[in-house]
Amino acid sequence: ESKDSACYFPIQNGRYEVRPGMMLLGSNFGNDADSKLFQLDSSFDSYRKIKLAARKSCLSKYFQTCNYSDSVAEAVVRLIINRLTREYPQHFNLDRDGEYLIFQCQLTREILYLNTKFELLKYESAEKTTPDYISTLDALAAQIQSDIVVISRNDNHDNWMSAIHLCYPNYWSAEEKIGRDFATTHLPVAGIEKINQRAKAIVNTMIQRKPMVRFAWGLSTDTRLNHHPQPPSDIGLNQWQGRNFDKNNPNLFLRIERQVMWGLPDNNAAIFTIRTYFRDCRTIKKDILLRNKLSSAIESMTPESLKYKGLIETKNDILAWLNQ
Repeated sequence: ESKDSACYFPIQNGRYEVRPGMMLLGSNFGNDADSKLFQLDSSFDSYRKIKLAARKSCLSKYFQTCNYSDSVAEAVVRLIINRLTREYPQHFNLDRDGEYLIFQCQLTREILYLNTKFELLKYESAEKTTPDYISTLDALAAQIQSDIVVISRNDNHDNWMSAIHLCYPNYWSAEEKIGRDFATTHLPVAGIEKINQRAKAIVNTMIQRKPMVRFAWGLSTDTRLNHHPQPPSDIGLNQWQGRNFDKNNPNLFLRIERQVMWGLPDNNAAIFTIRTYFRDCRTIKKDILLRNKLSSAIESMTPESLKYKGLIETKNDILAWLNQ
C-alpha cells in the first residue's frame, strides 16, 4: 500500500465472525477518507493497470448485467459522478455543453461524453482502451480503485445482482453471481446461514437506510488484486491462487475489503462498492496487540470457515510463524 492509503484492522475483538457488521458511513476509523464512498490514493495507477488488464483479457469475465433497467443504470452513474466530483474536485469535473454532459478525469486524462440520460456517447483517452468502454458504468469503473455491484429489487421484494463490475475478485466472479439474489450469492460463505435467513431485511436496509460501511478480511500469500476463480492461460492455478503459505519463506498479508452500501430508494436499488487493501503481516507481527488479535481470530475459525478461507492446511504454520 502507498503511504497515503487508508489503514484498517477489522479484527478489533480478536474473533472471526460472519455478520453484517454494518456501521454508518463516516464512522471514524482514523482515516481522512473514512466518510468517502470512493477512496483514491497514490496507488491509483497500479490498481488501474489491473483493471485495464482484466478488461482486455476478457471483459465478460469481469463485467456483467442482468435485468439492469435504464432508470437504475442512470441513477447509479449519477451517484458515482456526483460522489467523485464532490469527494475529489481536484480530479473530476462535470460540465454541460449543449446536448452533452462532459465528465473529465485528471487521473486518467479521459473525457466521457454523455447524453442527458447519462448514457455514454463517446470518450477520449490519452491511451487506447481495449476493448472500448461499452457503457458509462464500465467507463466510470476504470476511473476508481473499487469494484462495483448493483443490487436491484422489484415490487414483490425479489432482489437480484443487476450489474457487477469486478476486476479485483477474491475467489468469485461476475459471471457466476449475476442475476442471483442476495441469499444465493452468499451461499458459499461458511457460517452465512443466520444472515441468509434475514436476506430480504438486509437488502431492504441497503436500499432504504443511510449509507453504511462494513469490512471483510482474509489471509493471502500475495498482494494480487485479481483472484478470479479462473486463472489466465499462462499462469498455473497454484501460483494464481495466492494461498500457499511456506513457513521457510513466509509471505503473508491481511487482505481487507472495505465495502460500502449506498441505497437508491427511489429506484429500488443499492450500489455496493468493494475497495481492497493489503497489510503485511510482518508489520502486524511487530505489534503485540494486533498480532494477538489476528492469532486469536484465526484460532476462533470453524473448520468450515478455515476451508472457505483456504487455511485448513496452513493454519498451524501461520500461527507458529505469527507467534515466534
